[in-house]
Amino acid sequence: MADVKDVRGLRVARTELSKRGIEIGRADLRVLHGTLYIKGMISAMRGVVVKDLRLEVDHIGRILRQKPEIKDVVIDCQFLG
Repeated sequence: MADVKDVRGLRVARTELSKRGIEIGRADLRVLHGTLYIKGMISAMRGVVVKDLRLEVDHIGRILRQKPEIKDVVIDCQFLG
């Protein structure tokens, strides 16, 4: 059974990524024991201009580490566009 904090952490991560215009439809997001894993392919949402996608995702990772539900963020993905 999934930990309640991990479920909340996943919801927080999805919200933060979509709020900043990051498309995660081809990515796998999981939170296990407080660690957020982002794997797969990430791109900017259609109509959203992101100057440097890698820097934006790193910045989001730093923001998410400050959330009480997420202790660490592991980014292992391809950046498209």
